[in-house]
Amino acid sequence: MQIVVRLDVMLARRKMKSRILAEKIGITEQNVSLLKSGKVKGIRFETLAKICEVLDCQPGDILEVE
Repeated sequence: MQIVVRLDVMLARRKMKSRILAEKIGITEQNVSLLKSGKVKGIRFETLAKICEVLDCQPGDILEVE
């Protein structure tokens, strides 16, 4: 099993740019890009909670098990 990050899909649904998300949650645009590409090994629950709050979604909308 593998966990896949679907942040790009949720950003597209919300019609939000990575830059705006980065500003709202207080991380760099580069870190958002790394999250979108799935090149990270982990994410802090605090960061995940902020992303979900800004995008008005649940963690399961962003993270998926394949």
